[in-house]
Parts: sequence; C-alpha cells; structure tokens
Amino acid sequence: MYTVKEAAHMTGLTEHAVRFYTDKGLVPSVQRDEHNNRLFDAEAINWLLGVKCLKASGMPIKAIKAYVDLCLQGDATIPQRYALMLKHKEAALARLEEAKRHAAHLEEKVALYQTILEGRSPDTTNPANWDRIRHMHGDVFYSPSAEDRLAAVRS
Repeated sequence: MYTVKEAAHMTGLTEHAVRFYTDKGLVPSVQRDEHNNRLFDAEAINWLLGVKCLKASGMPIKAIKAYVDLCLQGDATIPQRYALMLKHKEAALARLEEAKRHAAHLEEKVALYQTILEGRSPDTTNPANWDRIRHMHGDVFYSPSAEDRLAAVRS
C-alpha cells in the first residue's frame, strides 16, 4: 500500500491532485487506514494514471467521473464510454478551431504593431486615440449611430 506522497511520486501528480481526485470519487479503489489516511494499491495507482491521462486530454472532472462510473459497470458500457470519448473529441476539436482563430487574429495584431513600430502606420490600437482616427476605420470603431440603434432596441 502506498501513501498519498508515494502515489503522487509514482504518478507524477501533485499530492493535492491525488487528494482532489480521490475526494471527487475518481479513484474508487482507494482505501483508508485507521487514521483515515488514504492508501493506494496497484489498482488505485492505475485509476490515478487513467484520470491523469483523461485530464491531460482536457476532459472536465464531471466527464471523468461519468467515465469512471461507466468503467465500474464493466464491459457492457463500452459503447457509452466510446460515445463519451467522441463527444470529448468533438469539443477538443472545436476548441482547437477557436484557438486557431485566436492565433490568426493575434498574427494580424502583431503585424499591425510592427507597422506602427516602423512608423508606417499611426497607433490605431489605443482606444484613447480612436476619436482622432475614426475617419480611417469608420467600419470598425464605435459610432453614434450604433448608440442610436442600441437605444432603439432598448425602448
């Protein structure tokens, strides 16, 4: 049997993470000694490693708990576990696409800052300057007509 500290060392998790995962019910085979200290056997270490793997994939704790509960029910739940993984994969791919959009936007911002630093463009990034440069980018900046549209919607 292993202590929290030993389990953390064996799995590469922090002691805090080991305790957190056990408190969330993600390590069903964890045991307790007479002083209520957690004790981990080989199976509990495997559960911790499995949780670590799922967490590394970005899976939320609630979904990991659902996965653990399905695993405890046996092989009959393989189709449900498969569905859970597919759902998680789709969510991860959606986050990846969003990250790509963010990176592309940042590439544009970096290029804009480069032109500003090189003196080829005025500073259009500072909202304090937008009143002076609105004529350059009227399609982007706040306009009184937008405020009028908002007031109309509110009334």
